[in-house]
Amino acid sequence: MSVREKDNPRLYDNIQEQNLLRQYGLLSNCVEIGIEKGIEAFDKYTLWALNAAAVANIAKFGGRFREEPIYVGDHIPPTFDRVPQLMDMFFSFVHENWNVEGVGDQPTGLAAYALWRLNWIHPFVEGNGRTARAACYYLICLHYGALLPGKKIVPERIRENRPPYYEALKAADRAWAEGHIDVSAMADYLADLLEGQLAER
Repeated sequence: MSVREKDNPRLYDNIQEQNLLRQYGLLSNCVEIGIEKGIEAFDKYTLWALNAAAVANIAKFGGRFREEPIYVGDHIPPTFDRVPQLMDMFFSFVHENWNVEGVGDQPTGLAAYALWRLNWIHPFVEGNGRTARAACYYLICLHYGALLPGKKIVPERIRENRPPYYEALKAADRAWAEGHIDVSAMADYLADLLEGQLAER
């Protein structure tokens, strides 16, 4: 059972907002588990659950990797048959760099990588941005070892200030096209948002 935006925009928006609240509740649980078990708790099952919560009743096939082509503006994500391997490599990168000086020890370094890479791979049919933002915040909280205080959390702040978010994604895309990873613009952007969140307790 799902509602299409074009059929009833008001109902669609309401369901989407309720989904975000449920996703945050689930994200809070995931963070608590991650703090207890460590970075290895961040896996595809976590992302599947966060995606399913984000798109419940507004999209089919939530909570599983896509098995069809998808197009996002000017970006053409990898073909669906590559998604499982790319996601394995994504998790390996996060796990292996979690304690690496200059990468994992930065509060927003791996969070920036996750936010960019999940958007680049676009592993789901729907809700990729919402899932990527939740994963990003998961990693920020795990870095600090706590659910962070603040009236408005980083994912909400991203939704409200998208132009620099899109510019940071494009900067990381350009670096990747040139053969290297550079998410410094995204890390700086997230650091500013995090500072704003922590200042509004």
